[in-house]
Amino acid sequence: MGTRIYWLLLGVAISASPLRSEQQSSSPAQQTPAVTAQDLIAVPNRPTFATTAESVQRGVFEIEYGLEAASGHQNINGLLKWGVLENLELRFANNPIQRNSGVTGTGDSGAGFKYKVFRQTRKLPTFSIVYTAGIPTAPASRGIGAMGHSVQLLASKDFGKHHFDVNEGVQFVGRPGGSGYDRNYFTSLSYFHPLPKKWGYTAELAGFSRTNATTPALMVVLGAVTYSPSPRLVLDCGGYFAVYGNLPRFTFTAGLTYAVADLYHLRSRR
Repeated sequence: MGTRIYWLLLGVAISASPLRSEQQSSSPAQQTPAVTAQDLIAVPNRPTFATTAESVQRGVFEIEYGLEAASGHQNINGLLKWGVLENLELRFANNPIQRNSGVTGTGDSGAGFKYKVFRQTRKLPTFSIVYTAGIPTAPASRGIGAMGHSVQLLASKDFGKHHFDVNEGVQFVGRPGGSGYDRNYFTSLSYFHPLPKKWGYTAELAGFSRTNATTPALMVVLGAVTYSPSPRLVLDCGGYFAVYGNLPRFTFTAGLTYAVADLYHLRSRR
């Protein structure tokens, strides 16, 4: 399995989509200057590839950690998010443990931001832009070996309890030991619906165009269930099938999203 494939997935993961709890839609907590522990609402980017146009609450620091397991591929993956402003979110992603074809070690990283251009209205979706820089923190034999960049356009819309995310993006993948970039395009459509007793489910179709001669196009179909014991914590479990491309036939995923605290008001709570 080529490491370039997992850079493509990491570049998307730093921006990925919302598995929202039933309590989450249009909460007034996002409008208040201080966010109490009771007001904290997680905005998961797990486990889908698509990215929600919505942002973490202003001042809130949020973490996501999970695992993937498939034939010849396993990892532990993380994403840190901070709502600097109401419409601006900073992000850092990393795979602290990655195993491909029997070789184990640290993975590559990604850093970037999401900017919300405008909020959802009755007729229009929420619209945002995400930028990600791929950072080659893994050894060249196990990672991308060069800097990369990606930009995505995000649209999110609610129709009652039905939530949709549509993404279109481009990735520029650096060439190890050379100059210039290879390019691919990313498209995704994801759907989420809450279920009774704090459960929910999500489904997604996502794919990349061909990057170069060694990294062909790929497409995946994902399904997962979520459980939110509290608004600030969301658990997920599911997996995705590779329709085509250099990926295992099926990859299992599980993880959690946790809204830690409002960093702008820590002192006022003491």
